[in-house]
Formats: sequence, C-alpha cells, structure tokens
Amino acid sequence: MSASLEIDMKVAFHDLDPLQIVWHGNYLKYFDVARFALFASVGIDLYQYMLTEKYVFPVTRSAVKHIMPLRAFDEFVCRATVTEAQYKIAMKFEIRKKDAERTICARGTSEQLAVRFPEMEMEFAIPDDIRTALGF
Repeated sequence: MSASLEIDMKVAFHDLDPLQIVWHGNYLKYFDVARFALFASVGIDLYQYMLTEKYVFPVTRSAVKHIMPLRAFDEFVCRATVTEAQYKIAMKFEIRKKDAERTICARGTSEQLAVRFPEMEMEFAIPDDIRTALGF
C-alpha cells in the first residue's frame, strides 16, 4: 500500500495576498510541509539521507489546481499520497477546509527524481530502501 498522510494546518496572516486570500505560491509550500511529514512518517529524513547515502531528491515537476481560496486563519487539512516510487517519486495532494462540508480548495501533483550528490547525476531508479518505505 502506498504511503499517505494528512496534516492539519492553519493559514497564517503572512500567507495572504492583497485580495486577502492565500497567495497562489503558498499552496506549494503547504504541499511541501505535507510531503516532508509523509517522509518522516515512514522513517525517511531526506537531509540525513543526503549526508549518508549521497542522494538528493529535487522536485522536477509540480502543478496546482486552485478550486476555492483559503482565507486568513482558515484551518485546513493537506493530504499527500505517493502514487509512484519506481523511477521517480510522484505524489498527489489535496487541501480541504476543516469546515462541516470539508470544502476542497486545491489539488496538486509533484514529481521528484533521485540525483547523486555532489555529482548531480540523475539516477533512473529510486533507491530500494526509499521505494520500500513509500510502499512500492
């Protein structure tokens, strides 16, 4: 079963744009918080992995579909789910308000590749221990 995790968050005032809604770029930040929480939940510390195994996993593609804006101090849940971990780490994301309707605010995706560090040479497979931890 592929790894999935939900994390509770709250919109900070400094995340708002002049229209008093969350600036569009901050959704990627929310996805990143959920991504790192998911990695941590399966025992992966990407910084430590870089130091010991000499791999980094840069985000090479991301997309966001904005559906309903978040506003100041909204409480919400961001779910991250791994959809692939063979040749790349692919994830899908969903942000929902913590209201009675669980209003969906955004959906997104990201892809990460395995890169040898410090050579910065792309690998064509995710290391077995990462793949296994993510459920693939």
